[in-house]
Amino acid sequence: MTGHILLEGGAEFGGQMADPDRRAIELAGGWDAAIGILPTAAAPDHNQQRAGQNGQRWFSSLGARQVTVIPLFNRASADQPAIAAVVQKSNLIYLPGGFPRYLGQTLRDSLSARAMAEAYHAGAVIGGSSAGAMVICQHFYDPETRAIYEGLGFIPGACIIPHHNTFGRRWAAALSGLLPEDILIGIAEQTGMLDDAPPGRWTVYGKGVVTLYHKGKARHFRPGETFSL
Repeated sequence: MTGHILLEGGAEFGGQMADPDRRAIELAGGWDAAIGILPTAAAPDHNQQRAGQNGQRWFSSLGARQVTVIPLFNRASADQPAIAAVVQKSNLIYLPGGFPRYLGQTLRDSLSARAMAEAYHAGAVIGGSSAGAMVICQHFYDPETRAIYEGLGFIPGACIIPHHNTFGRRWAAALSGLLPEDILIGIAEQTGMLDDAPPGRWTVYGKGVVTLYHKGKARHFRPGETFSL
């Protein structure tokens, strides 16, 4: 048994993001599901408290009754057994945006990353927006260093391009050269994709378009449409 993956392109916690997030809550078990917010990616500019509070307020406004901000802000806390235990018991683990390289380096091979994998294989939903979505895949791009890094690997052979309707689309050409075998997934802001359509297909939710790049070809999918990677 495995759970589900929610990937979002940015501008989370508002607007039409209610559509994918409500669906994620449903897949996680409903309004009493335990939701854990990991605002780790916002720590480098000291916005982790605000990001966590925004996530808690948002999911509570959608009707969720058990929303916890998990204080995982650095590598030391990522390896704390008590924090990993909260992660492992969460039915929906959500990673907001921020700095992808910091998030990836904080989580990779940590006790909390293993707890995320255990939760996923027990049926939990793993979700993220912008940097959070990027790190969920096998590879992610760091715009600061212009380099590719290993992510958490929940989606093999894939790399996310967030904010695809604004600045993100400019990364596509370079990433096609850096990751010629990967599927590049461009996700617009206020847009999400969930692997909730059988058999193993993804559904687009929210406001914008999901664009898949592979081997020089691009495919576009609008809200309500389904596709396979």
